[in-house]
Amino acid sequence: MELPNDPMILLSYVNTQLRDNYASLDDLCEELGVARETITEKLAAVDYTYDAARNAFV
Repeated sequence: MELPNDPMILLSYVNTQLRDNYASLDDLCEELGVARETITEKLAAVDYTYDAARNAFV
């Protein structure tokens, strides 16, 4: 699966997937075949980090 390139669209997509379908970021990454760093680095560039307690980027 190809992830959205725009960081804000990626944020929305990933948070929706985490809320609706996955118990953790690692589960999402494994299912999509994407390195965790790929997502975290793109979202860190727009000041979002993964909060495991919330299971969301905030």
